[in-house]
Amino acid sequence: MKKAEEGNLVLLFMDASHFVLGCDYLGYIYSRVRRFVRTFSGRKRYNVLGAIDYVTKRILTVTNDSYITATEVCDMLRKVASEYPGKTIHIILDNARYQKCAIVQALAKELGIILQYIPPYSPNLNLIERVWKFVKAELRSKYYDDFSAFQMKIDSIIESTSKGNLTKIKRLIGEKVQLFDDMKSVTENTFECSAKRQIHAA
Repeated sequence: MKKAEEGNLVLLFMDASHFVLGCDYLGYIYSRVRRFVRTFSGRKRYNVLGAIDYVTKRILTVTNDSYITATEVCDMLRKVASEYPGKTIHIILDNARYQKCAIVQALAKELGIILQYIPPYSPNLNLIERVWKFVKAELRSKYYDDFSAFQMKIDSIIESTSKGNLTKIKRLIGEKVQLFDDMKSVTENTFECSAKRQIHAA
């Protein structure tokens, strides 16, 4: 993070989010009588693979309404490489099969992109998860009955992360991230630090 802030490398956090129309974007109404809230009955899904720049908070995206696969991840790697030519690029991502397959790793090596995989079951270490939570919260303020309008709204919220909503995103993704400098590898995908060992010892 410090090297990224100093301009010595580009640090991106990458992950996919799946937005289902009419699924999870309603608020709550408290009432003594039964109320009916309009919602869309379909199951159309807008998939967004995003990579957020830790410094600028700009998000690059690859989207579709089917599935995120290794093909989309490769598209993202090419987009990242063209966006930051000649730069040292580190991408933090999880261990999803479509992100860790041989095709993706080979392309990353070819493009000179360093992929750094977080430990399993540790989504909190991927800071773009905070952005997806923010986007979903913004969606809850309106009823959508048109999939195109739904997509456009999501795109506009994502675009705002480095513009109108930059201050909010900086509060979500900034220096106040809990870091453990004394992490030691227990196995290939498991880590511990002295603080955890002390807790276990107690």
